[in-house]
Amino acid sequence: MKNVVALVLGGGRGTRLFPLTAIRSKPAVPLGGMYRLIDIPISNCINSDINQIYVLTQFMSVSLHQHIRRSYNFDRFSGGFVEILAAQETMNEGTSWYQGTADAVRKNLTYIDQRHVDYVVILSGDQLYRMDFAHMLAEHQRNGADVSIACMPVTEEQARAFGVMRLDTDGSVRGFLEKPQTAEELDLVRTDPELLRARGFHDSQRNVMASMGIYIFNKDVLRKVLIKTDYRDFGKEVFPATIRTHCVQSYWFDGYWEDIGTIRSFYEANLSLSDINPPFDLANTNSIVYTRARFLPPTRMGNAQVSNSLIANGCKIGDGAVIENSVIGLRATIGNNAVVRNSIIMGADFYQGSDELTELESNGGIPIGIGANSLIDCAIVDKNCCIAPGVEIVNTKQTQETPLDHPQFVIRDGIPVIVKGAVLPSGWRLSDHG
Repeated sequence: MKNVVALVLGGGRGTRLFPLTAIRSKPAVPLGGMYRLIDIPISNCINSDINQIYVLTQFMSVSLHQHIRRSYNFDRFSGGFVEILAAQETMNEGTSWYQGTADAVRKNLTYIDQRHVDYVVILSGDQLYRMDFAHMLAEHQRNGADVSIACMPVTEEQARAFGVMRLDTDGSVRGFLEKPQTAEELDLVRTDPELLRARGFHDSQRNVMASMGIYIFNKDVLRKVLIKTDYRDFGKEVFPATIRTHCVQSYWFDGYWEDIGTIRSFYEANLSLSDINPPFDLANTNSIVYTRARFLPPTRMGNAQVSNSLIANGCKIGDGAVIENSVIGLRATIGNNAVVRNSIIMGADFYQGSDELTELESNGGIPIGIGANSLIDCAIVDKNCCIAPGVEIVNTKQTQETPLDHPQFVIRDGIPVIVKGAVLPSGWRLSDHG
């Protein structure tokens, strides 16, 4: 795969994942207790023997830079790299931000041209899945395709959030419509149900073929399409035009794939990782998920009860604590008799030293972690939160949304999210505030 370069699109502002994206870019959002979202597409590339990887981003990219720099260092003889391409001022393009997915790639064609490759793989930075891109490239080559788009069957309701494709019997793409909202629009790009059944898809509810945001372009075709047009977005503009002038093929996929674009999808995808038989197995040794190597001690537990949960390294779990169906991140502290259910505790970026803890205690401060006798149910607690004893984070009022500017918490999709670094005093209850 020396003739392939991968571009990972870091996404926009990540507004639907706010407040998790308040001070970090979407690909830098923690996942599964010890990973970040960006680790998924990069790991898929590495496992597919693609080691020339650019990550395109423009919003809040400092922590993403740090993570990539500390995580992905290739043997100097391999020629491999993972590099950030942030929006920047250039002689040709000026100071404008990326105006869409295609525009982001156009503004970085110089870097693609520096790599003597034949193919460009374009990926999203906010999806959870496993795919061997070598298989997709082999099919791309067999089909004599100019462009290949990975796709999978979804329900009509799900299709409203994706680009939908109409496919011919040979798998070629004959129609493409981004986020169709009506039945009439869906009918314009509906694939023949007989073709779906012939391909082994017999679920009558999943009867629409959606783009997964995973593309392979012949490099010369990509350059031609982007240089000769001012198209900003692949789904809205590039593909509807390209299918009329080039050979655009589909690559069928029916494994686990989750687009993590909202707080609800992020929450559910994380908790699914803690299942006994998870749909995405982090322990799959045939397709490892890579991340930053940290030198942390094993997690230490007192007389605690833990079930159906992921516990990352470096945690301290107190006596009598109960953890059920949850994801506990790096360096998390769970106090005595605290209860955490159906929740994501992201942990901490650092340990507080003994002197700092002593000073906090003498001044009535609250250390980082979950205090004793606290209750957290169906919530997300971002990193470095200081939660005092007896705090209750439960959405008892079933509130669906709250203002996004609260300094301590935000409720989105019915899920309370405690903002990174928030301090909740003893006895604080969500029901008193939300």
